[in-house]
Amino acid sequence: MNLLYPPVCPFCGEISQNGICPACRKKIVPVGGVCCMHCGKPLEDETEEYCSDCRKRKSYITQGKALWLHRDPVPAAVYRFKYKNRRSYGKVFAREMMEQYEKQIGRWRVREIIPVPLHRSKRRERGYNQAEILAEEIGALTGIPVRKDVLFRIRKTVPQKKLDTEGRKKNLQGAFAVSGKWRPVKNVLLVDDIYTTGSTVEHAAKVLRKAGAENVYFLTISIGQGI
Repeated sequence: MNLLYPPVCPFCGEISQNGICPACRKKIVPVGGVCCMHCGKPLEDETEEYCSDCRKRKSYITQGKALWLHRDPVPAAVYRFKYKNRRSYGKVFAREMMEQYEKQIGRWRVREIIPVPLHRSKRRERGYNQAEILAEEIGALTGIPVRKDVLFRIRKTVPQKKLDTEGRKKNLQGAFAVSGKWRPVKNVLLVDDIYTTGSTVEHAAKVLRKAGAENVYFLTISIGQGI
């Protein structure tokens, strides 16, 4: 299969047996330095503990982490993974996430991994859910069960990237629901591709908490640097 479909670097498309090629790895900006203790977003002021988004709202997320800043060359790679059927990128991204955060997942004592769902119409149009691919790869690497039958997007929404912060909140009102058959576990991990203002994971976490989860954590490939 590698002869027919050789593994490529998600960022430049060149053949790379190790996933990300050395040249592109130098360009990626990892999440580091002083970060929000809640969502993991970078902070400019070292005296602050939380970003402006987390300071403003009641949160249903216990804590979250992201792999890289949503800065070139990351956005284009995530876009191709999300919209251009580059499903193989999920294996590379998941491996990178586990190299960075496998121990953190252990400290969180995660019992189930839940991908952020797409509405059925978007899923049908796209043919796959990139968050599910990530979740399945992370589950395979950690041995933690992946549950795709728990969280559902029951209302079709406008793409979040087209809205401002307030619009994002309103857009997701009533968008998610939890299966009545779910037997809640104490600690769950939400998986998605991008964290910007956090509206999506917050609304998903809210319904999971109301359904009985005690702690909802999240992991994403990238995170916005707006603070």
